[in-house]
Amino acid sequence: MYQQDGESIFVIDAHVHLWDASEENIVHEGGEEFIQCFYDYHTTFTPEDLQWGMDEYRKYGADRMVRDLFEDAAADMAIFQPTYLSDFYEDGFNTTHQNAELATEYPERFVLNGSFDPRDGEEGMEHLEELHETYDIQGVKLYTAEWRGESKGWRLDDEEAFRFLEKCSELGIENIHPHKGPTIRPLNRDAFDVKDVDDAASSFSELNFIVEHVGLPRLDDFCWIAGQEPNVYGGLAVAAPFAQNRPGKFSEIMSELLWWLGEDRLLFGSDYALWNPDWLVEEVMEAELTQEHRAEYGVEWDLETKKKVMGENAAKLYDIDVEEKKAQFREDEISRQFGLEDHYASEEPAAADD
Repeated sequence: MYQQDGESIFVIDAHVHLWDASEENIVHEGGEEFIQCFYDYHTTFTPEDLQWGMDEYRKYGADRMVRDLFEDAAADMAIFQPTYLSDFYEDGFNTTHQNAELATEYPERFVLNGSFDPRDGEEGMEHLEELHETYDIQGVKLYTAEWRGESKGWRLDDEEAFRFLEKCSELGIENIHPHKGPTIRPLNRDAFDVKDVDDAASSFSELNFIVEHVGLPRLDDFCWIAGQEPNVYGGLAVAAPFAQNRPGKFSEIMSELLWWLGEDRLLFGSDYALWNPDWLVEEVMEAELTQEHRAEYGVEWDLETKKKVMGENAAKLYDIDVEEKKAQFREDEISRQFGLEDHYASEEPAAADD
């Protein structure tokens, strides 16, 4: 938990990955371009002394991920958001099955999400049902710009996509996480356009659409859609690291989001390992809105707002009882491994990363 003003904030990192972009796993030049683009984002927004080497960035492994999330950072739980990219990587970039390595070892700490691609037809439908049956998934991450043979993307408001959303509703998979944000080389920017969320969210009011990356760079489009669709949420992955080296831009983004959506529909995410929560949580927690933005928008990035955005909103969507978790973490394997038992017993802050 992160400590601020004498209070403990339970942090759920709602967007993490355990990926494999090793050269041995790449089967298409797009796979190399993709991880190189990720690394460009990583070095642009990560403090210079905390940047990773490229070899480690390609494949960091489960042990490092657990340390980064729970030993070196103030994260308490994390939600896996898979990205398959099966045409680029032989075993996939980070699939639900790969992420399950950690999610099944530490089920109290991780939430495991699935995915679907409507271009897979009946085989894809069976895969979605298998993921639900095997892992009891509560959410899916969707990558509408993923290449599949001749196709370079799909739309969330397609007839076939609606069949899969109907199946999600039938199975009780309530949380839909479409990537609607910046492009990653060589994928197409327009295939990540946020506008197809509108019809899907209107048509499936019983589902929650957590738009990852809040539509950036199309923030206006996202806000106008979310402003009229109460089941549309904003995932702050990609927006969050602006707090580190573009504080004015971070203030502008958060002011827009808080004005349009309010404090109950925003979720923190690091996008690990694009960025590491060991520094990002602190940057976001200590960020401030500019006086100009506070006056114009009439919103605040105060402690009560941060509590919701950093953990409580995700807990509500995924039926996580925060107080029950705190009690559980006084003696779980992660706390024993990193000596955090007293931290959860006394609610003292976790050791800060230097």
